[in-house]
Amino acid sequence: MIPFVDLKAQYLSIKDEIDSAVFKALESTQFVLGSEVVALEEEFAHYCNADYGIAVNTGTSALHLALLAVGIGAGDEVITVPFTFVATTAAICYTGATPVFVDIDPVSYTIDVTQIEAAITERTKAILPVHLYGQAADMEPILDIARRHGLVVIEDAAQAHRAEYKGRRVGSLGDIGCFSFYPGKNLGACGEGGMVVTNNPEYERKMRMLRDWGQEQKYHHLLKGYNYRMDGIQGAILRVKLRHLDQWTEARRTHATQYDKLLTSSEVTTPTVMPYSYHVYHVYAVRSPRRDWLQQILHRQGIQTGIHYPIPVHLQPAYAELGYQSGDFPHAERAAREVLSLPMYAELSLNQLEVVSAVVRENLPCMNWQKVG
Repeated sequence: MIPFVDLKAQYLSIKDEIDSAVFKALESTQFVLGSEVVALEEEFAHYCNADYGIAVNTGTSALHLALLAVGIGAGDEVITVPFTFVATTAAICYTGATPVFVDIDPVSYTIDVTQIEAAITERTKAILPVHLYGQAADMEPILDIARRHGLVVIEDAAQAHRAEYKGRRVGSLGDIGCFSFYPGKNLGACGEGGMVVTNNPEYERKMRMLRDWGQEQKYHHLLKGYNYRMDGIQGAILRVKLRHLDQWTEARRTHATQYDKLLTSSEVTTPTVMPYSYHVYHVYAVRSPRRDWLQQILHRQGIQTGIHYPIPVHLQPAYAELGYQSGDFPHAERAAREVLSLPMYAELSLNQLEVVSAVVRENLPCMNWQKVG
């Protein structure tokens, strides 16, 4: 069996450090927020080249608080993409605002910046690009559009820890950046967790209150807030893992390069790294018109894969009230039919990479099919 993600291998590689941090957190009895979370906020914000970090319980909460901090609410519209995890859309809906979708670029899988301005209305308040699969969206034109139209830019960086756009870390490019520490992420907790980063002190103050019942001091509630606080143990664990993130990122990038070479003689289309991007490969997503068949073949060979994502958000029953239909976003819909995520994690061995690639090549040899992009 070659797993899609091997969290046990990661844990065993740093077991002594993790165990020590957990025991220290337990002895401190600071189980909610506390000194470890404060230290993580400072360290992660510095890592992202941002002034402030606000630790929360999930990446979804990070998105929700970011939207609330900039004043998004009922009657507002937020532009984003339908090809993403559902949390991006859900967080917009939590505020009472309406998600407005534009299609993705078929090569990068991130928002097609040429379609953004056509989606802007008098109700548009923000643009929420998603740095999908570990690759940054094309932020320069997004920020230019936002400036000209007086819009806020909130980055969904849940899959892009350490990713860069033109040499700058994602999360600090827009007004606010939102990260997830779900266990399978490039930087993952041993449970749930998230982080918001910003350079704006007013946003920082508001989000810090909102995540803790709207209180600035105990039992003094200035805002109607939420219980979005991070656990102290998760803060301690993430501080340990953050020290290894650069090394793990380089391992992922090396694996991606090896996959690229090993799959050149196959039918599948391998990921394209955009010229502005430092890709961190949260997933290594190939694509093929015969995706489902290939996934079955790999499964029978003991190779786990994933599909990120099989149904675009605009076609999910939960969001039918938004009024979109099949065919509205053809690039997102085609990607949903064709993408397949191969095993990708820092601890993958060269032999495992070769086994996965050999199965793909043997079953989908290159037959001069026209590749996407």
